[in-house]
Amino acid sequence: MITNQLLQHTLDGIGGITGKSLYVFDTQANVLAQTDSEGSSYADMAKSFTSSEEDTAEISGAYFTKIHDDGELCFILVVSGDSAKDNQLSGLTAFTLSGLLDAYRQKYDKEDFIKNLLLDNLLLVDIMNRSQKLHITMRARRVVFLVEADREKDSHIMEIIRSIFSGTGRDFITAVDEKDIIIVKELGADEDQEDIEQTAEALVDMLNTEVMVNARVSYGTIINEIKEVSKSYKEAKMALDVGNIFYRHRTVIAYSNLGIGRLIYQLPLPLCKMFISEIFGTDEVPEFDEETLTTIRKFFENNLNVSKTSRELYIHRNTLVYRLEKLNAMTNLDINVFDDAITFEIALMVIEYMKYLDSISY
Repeated sequence: MITNQLLQHTLDGIGGITGKSLYVFDTQANVLAQTDSEGSSYADMAKSFTSSEEDTAEISGAYFTKIHDDGELCFILVVSGDSAKDNQLSGLTAFTLSGLLDAYRQKYDKEDFIKNLLLDNLLLVDIMNRSQKLHITMRARRVVFLVEADREKDSHIMEIIRSIFSGTGRDFITAVDEKDIIIVKELGADEDQEDIEQTAEALVDMLNTEVMVNARVSYGTIINEIKEVSKSYKEAKMALDVGNIFYRHRTVIAYSNLGIGRLIYQLPLPLCKMFISEIFGTDEVPEFDEETLTTIRKFFENNLNVSKTSRELYIHRNTLVYRLEKLNAMTNLDINVFDDAITFEIALMVIEYMKYLDSISY
């Protein structure tokens, strides 16, 4: 249902152009919008007209018209005056309001359809029928973006995203929870993975600069049919979860680029515990201080190069060697050796995943 503000804006525009008084009542003859303060004088007539069988009528020097939404009586429009031009104005205004109702109904019908599609709540036959009814192309290249941003800090985030993506009418923006915003974007024939990545990065930059929120964007793989939207959405959701666990430094996470994090994310907790016990010889999850973790990450980034790592950490080479030897004594893993380095990196990721599982269990 369209808002009273939109009704008022529409009446103000038409009344300003024509110089006529217009009023809109609900089915209980309550004034919803008016161009002057005389609407209450038509309330009783509007109430009587509601129960009549006529759709239009001239009553006491004004034209009354019923406005229906999908066959159901919605509003009573009153245009003051009894001339032929006033009758024409009444018809044009009624047509305008009916068009607004149709547009809003279609908009929210589409949003409801997309939400149910994302959540796998529709049968294939329902997808086909509703797509045709809502004039949504069945076969088209699409991808689902998932935007994680703190909407409590800025309530305009959804509107800003809508203004960017809804210009063509082929993209859909919605939300199935209070945390994330979902964008189903239709792609051009020439758009590829690189273009999708650039779109995601531009979206992050825009939210960071325009509304000053730290946003993260994930996206799934490209799909070719509307029925596969839920697949791309699930991929984007997994990418965001995996990114939050293993790749916190990334603001854009692609499902197709999750690496080993994708495998670890799907491991059961008992298997994780067994792996940690085998590697470190204890059932307790080891704790490493921030200095040690920073040293290890930088060492891995530099492909186990001691000299380069010590320079980037602004420490003496011998200091780095001492830290690595200390880590070796703690874990029985020599991360100067490639195999041990790989094992240790996987173990760190498994530990992060176990902490994540522990956090969501409460």
